[in-house]
Order: sequence, then C-alpha cells, then structure tokens
Amino acid sequence: MNSITHLLDTSVYSQRLRPKPIEAVVDRWRRLGDHRLAISSICEAELLYGLEKRDSQRLWQEYIAALKDRLVLLPIDRSVAAIFAKIKSQMESSGEPRADLDLLIAATCLKYGLILATGNARHFDGIPGLRVEDWFN
Repeated sequence: MNSITHLLDTSVYSQRLRPKPIEAVVDRWRRLGDHRLAISSICEAELLYGLEKRDSQRLWQEYIAALKDRLVLLPIDRSVAAIFAKIKSQMESSGEPRADLDLLIAATCLKYGLILATGNARHFDGIPGLRVEDWFN
C-alpha cells in the first residue's frame, strides 16, 4: 500500500473500456503504473452498475481482460464512514452539498492520504484537505 499515490474515480477508471479513451488519461496511467493506483469499492460498484445496465457481452469481456482485479480495491470501512459524515456535514453547512458517492470516494482518498484522479474535478471542489488532479486536461 505504501507505493499507492492515486485513487482513480469512475471517470478515469472507465476510460479503459471506452472505444476512444482520452489519451492523456491512458498516458498518465501508463506513466504512473498500476502499482501506484487504487480504486474505491464505490468506483468498482459504479462501473459494474454501468456494465449491468448496458448488458453488453463485449464490454464484460473487456472489463475482465483489462480491469478486473487489476488495481487495489479500497473498502468503505468505519473510518471512511466517519470522514464521509464529517465532510458531508461541512459541505452542506457551507451551502455546497455534493453527491454521496463522490463524498465516499473523497473520504477514501482522505483516509489513505491519496490524490484523487478524476475527469470531474468540479464534483470535488471545496472538499477540505482533498488533493485533486484532473486527468482529462
């Protein structure tokens, strides 16, 4: 776990399954290497939901070949839940509520001291202490 530096959100993690992935994302992933990257169980759940919804054998096969069990999967545990509760309360109090799944991903980053790699940086704006990199730019 010591070598992991980044947590991928679903917008970045799913690029491997896109017909035309964003080259900047693919390049950044390749340069860092799988050993420096992790995903949240929330990210995995979102991706699996998308696969179920699309019901495409081709996409399932690509997932199995390219992503399944490729990166460390970080769970939502009590300490992540406590961080989530704190940042959700802070964001609501400041008049800037965020989606719960995004906050759970952010809380996972904060627990492990990781940088969030995303293509949706605005979803994470203003979250105290969260380091965010926009891999789409």
